[in-house]
Amino acid sequence: MMDTILSEIFFCIIGAAFICVGIHAYRDPQCKKRFTTALFWILMGFSFIAGPHIPYWITGVIIVLVAVVSAMNGITPASHHAPDPKETRVHADRIGYKIFIPALALAFIAMIVASTGIVSANNSIGVAAFIAAALAFIITKAPAKTIVTESNRLLDNMGPVVFLPQLLAALGALFTACGVGGVVAKGVSFIIPEGNLFAATCVYCIGMALFTMIMGNGFAAFSVITVGIAVPFLLTNGANPVYVGALGLTAGYCGTLITPMAANFNIMPAALLETKSKYSIIKAQAPFAVVMLIIHMILMYVLAF
Repeated sequence: MMDTILSEIFFCIIGAAFICVGIHAYRDPQCKKRFTTALFWILMGFSFIAGPHIPYWITGVIIVLVAVVSAMNGITPASHHAPDPKETRVHADRIGYKIFIPALALAFIAMIVASTGIVSANNSIGVAAFIAAALAFIITKAPAKTIVTESNRLLDNMGPVVFLPQLLAALGALFTACGVGGVVAKGVSFIIPEGNLFAATCVYCIGMALFTMIMGNGFAAFSVITVGIAVPFLLTNGANPVYVGALGLTAGYCGTLITPMAANFNIMPAALLETKSKYSIIKAQAPFAVVMLIIHMILMYVLAF
């Protein structure tokens, strides 16, 4: 019961943050598409807050509407007061490496809270975020409004891609329920030579990487590709499920490194670092992703059989 209440509180806070972005865009005369931008953020905020209490079809209509707005390129960032470089330098010199304490605390506190079992793993991240935010205010001595203005600026820089993890996770569950794994198995059976375990291993690892690139989520791809390829072509031929499962999932992560669909890994860092190209993170990671994928194929074949 406490977990459910806590989840609702966190979802309401997230929804309120989205609505703040929408209101700011609507009130900003310099925002080129302020009406559609405001509509997008407010609708998403409303769905986060009221989602469990409204009919599913209304949520579906909201998702379709925001998808149409996004597809029509109807979302543009509002104007924000960016920190002056000289002011940023002064604060950086004053705070130093202490600025990393909230980020490190977020991970450690979430792990500790989740391990105690008091709240769920997802809620433990929310609890840790509150404590980390408090630490950030103590260290930086920033005004309270900073948490709103800076979150608005970050969300505006990221745009619609901020919602990709939720949408892609839902898509993965939908694919699994629709039996996409079985369809994949039938298609792959024409590619893999009968009894060629190395070819099956390569197809499984490459399939995990490619499907993760499409889904933007290694866990969503894992359920579909493992059912469609690993089970009929590897596990039924005696492969060790421990090695197949562990290396199969991390092979999918090789695809995570080179896809814009994994927005929280590849697009958000580019927005945070304010790089010239939003794909600069992907370009830097691509060579390593290819090498790691090849290593995964070799390791799985050697260790699993």
